Amino acid sequence: MMKQMTRCSFLVFFVLAGLWISTASAQPPDFVQLVDQLKPAVVNISTSQTVQQRTPFRSRPGLPGNDMFEEFFERFFRDHQQTPRKKRALGTGFIISKDGYILTNDHVVDDADVIKVKLSDGREFDGEVRGHDPKLDLALVKIEAGEGLPVAELGNSDSLKVGEWVMAIGNPFGLEQTVTVGIVSAKGRVIGAGPYDDFIQTDASINPGNSGGPLFNVRGEVVGINTAIVAGGQGIGFAIPVNMAKQIIPQLRDDGRVTRGYLGVAVQVVTDELAESFGLKETKGALVNEVMADSPAAEAGIKRGDIILEFNDEVIKEINDLPRIVANTPVDTKVKVKVFRKGKQREVKVKVGRLDDGQQASTAEGATSSDLLGMSVATLTKELAERYSIEERQGVVVTKIEPEGPAMTANLRVGDQILEVNGDEVNSEKEFRTAIGTPQEGQLVRLLVQRQKTLFFTTVENK
Repeated sequence: MMKQMTRCSFLVFFVLAGLWISTASAQPPDFVQLVDQLKPAVVNISTSQTVQQRTPFRSRPGLPGNDMFEEFFERFFRDHQQTPRKKRALGTGFIISKDGYILTNDHVVDDADVIKVKLSDGREFDGEVRGHDPKLDLALVKIEAGEGLPVAELGNSDSLKVGEWVMAIGNPFGLEQTVTVGIVSAKGRVIGAGPYDDFIQTDASINPGNSGGPLFNVRGEVVGINTAIVAGGQGIGFAIPVNMAKQIIPQLRDDGRVTRGYLGVAVQVVTDELAESFGLKETKGALVNEVMADSPAAEAGIKRGDIILEFNDEVIKEINDLPRIVANTPVDTKVKVKVFRKGKQREVKVKVGRLDDGQQASTAEGATSSDLLGMSVATLTKELAERYSIEERQGVVVTKIEPEGPAMTANLRVGDQILEVNGDEVNSEKEFRTAIGTPQEGQLVRLLVQRQKTLFFTTVENK
């Protein structure tokens, strides 16, 4: 009897000990210690840029109130009445090497005339952009502050789990060295920010000024670069996985730019209905709807209607996997591509090409059109200008309209040029997406559109 009681006591003890350990492990980490350890590697970045702003002629005092008179002088002085002004921006970055290399967002320092970097100890230095990658929205800035700077350790974002604690340190609204904490809400988010979307979503508060700052895990490692927010949202922020940054940092440091692989196909989502129509048992892969002339895909014999299942032994689970995998493949590498064609799997060999400016590794058409008011757009290139008979080489061009979507309701057409969004000039797909942000339901977006010889404004209502 005593032995049984002893055994029961030991059993109860181990159960209670296990519950205590489980409860203890569920407790939040010691953020106080983490902040003390990590703050020195986080920097505040302020930039200024001189821009020319045309002063409307009608606003000038002392002129007769005659519309014909004002219109004549408006045209006459249009190219001469430019008022320079300073455009200022705030952001965050973090030191990745003891000799002063700093990682931040490209949109924080893009086109800046002056970059000021302020360390946590109050010292301030001039920053110089040594490399930038607009497609991934990352930039490498260098300061000359001697050796021995505190460095943020780069972690492994692939091992990050949904529900893990994370901490952001940044410069929101100019409030220096602000710390916020939360958890990883989701991974692999596609928000329409660019061709390689694969964001970490977090509920750690991120606001304007946090851009370019680090997202830390509980071990004090950088797992993401805070980049985007949902306009009007609360507890929804997005960070670039640090593993994507680690792949390009050496190129940014050595070459100032990033060289990516190029396949030369446009692909779309494989829906259940499409999979059934092609005889594919699972809904996976990327459906090729266009093969670019003289591209690596064309030379390898990839055809329209092929469903790409694997690229270089990596499975294409969904459409957005393909552009990222192709882009990260070294140029001139010969790889195996597994495709599904006419009910059978086939394997073709592709020699990966070099991605030039204006191209995409592979274009996921329609993958993010719902984020763009029911339409897909692309930066206007020479090829697109020729395709749509466009003379002016500026703005972005509409490449696809979603049936019965907001853009179609607003009478937009494929081939239309979009020059402005809500009064802001846009000259690239990135600028267009940034200007639109994430429209709320019922929100109106004003566009300046060029259609052949006609220039007009229109509004698109997000539904």
